[in-house]
Amino acid sequence: MNVKPLCIAYSPRRDEVMIVRYVQPLTDEQRALLEQTMKEDPAFRARSRAHSLLLSAAGTPIQTIAKTYQVHRVTVSAWIKKWEHSGAQSLHDQPRSGRPSKLTADEQALAQQYIKEEPRSLKGVVERLARKTAKRLSISTLKRLAKKARLRWKRVRKSLKSLRDPQAFARCQRELAALQKQEDQGKIDLYYFDESGFALDPTIPYAWQEPKSVIELPAMRYGRINVLGFLNRNNDLHAYMFEQSIHTGVVVACFDAFCHTITKKTVVAVDNASIHRSEEFEDRRPYWKKHGLIIKYLSPYSPELNLIEILWRRIKYTWLPFSAYACLNALSEALEAILSHVGSEYQITFA
Repeated sequence: MNVKPLCIAYSPRRDEVMIVRYVQPLTDEQRALLEQTMKEDPAFRARSRAHSLLLSAAGTPIQTIAKTYQVHRVTVSAWIKKWEHSGAQSLHDQPRSGRPSKLTADEQALAQQYIKEEPRSLKGVVERLARKTAKRLSISTLKRLAKKARLRWKRVRKSLKSLRDPQAFARCQRELAALQKQEDQGKIDLYYFDESGFALDPTIPYAWQEPKSVIELPAMRYGRINVLGFLNRNNDLHAYMFEQSIHTGVVVACFDAFCHTITKKTVVAVDNASIHRSEEFEDRRPYWKKHGLIIKYLSPYSPELNLIEILWRRIKYTWLPFSAYACLNALSEALEAILSHVGSEYQITFA
């Protein structure tokens, strides 16, 4: 396997000659191997080397690759040279001397299987593995095995996917894509509507904290502000705040107010909550349609299709300051400040 001839480049900044080395164009088999290694190999070093070789083959200089992976350029050059002489074997670290692993390869695979079966409790995995193999591992060793299996410690999320009709979901996706295309062409405006509640019992976010200190938020059981909003992909938000409970009359009043602001045919995407399917809401739809406002119901159990859900998450987990949970007035003021500056100080980039 060969590399491209060395290229000579002049650096006016340092008045020196730099040698630039690239991997020669890859065959289809070589590229497939490197792409598979980059995406699927459990070893981070192997994935890094494969990606670096692909970048080099595409004409990326060694110095740029070195900055990407925060290594010295000599290291990247060595990866290329080893690929030249050893091919696929150069992607992985060779076995080194040291204390042999406590577990056999089969036992490591068994430990990784137990971790997947009991993902919340590594202590349980330790006991289960000890009963099976008579070998007791530390939690840190199990974490290394989990990372080797490309497992990550992250939040478990609730999902409604099992309840929805896949065909209805796909059809709704296509319909929204067509509406977004019409919006891009200036034919219509497309907004997403939903309600959300913000309570003094806070949504606990992650935060960087000093080792021996804990950020504590007051736990209050009472105090809630409801927000109804219309949001489009350009971060144009029409929001309405209420301390009262939300019923159909409130929703209809918000739609009436929003209807008076539109200047062209406007489609509003809403979910199938009972408050949006009530007789009072349905009776009002002909009036809104006459004024250019069309209701588009999303497929059931498809919250990810309603883009305003992103706004609620950003407010609760990122934008609301901790000081907002001091009292109801503080929460109201913080919400009002955020909602009034969506599109300027607070931006969402929709894919």
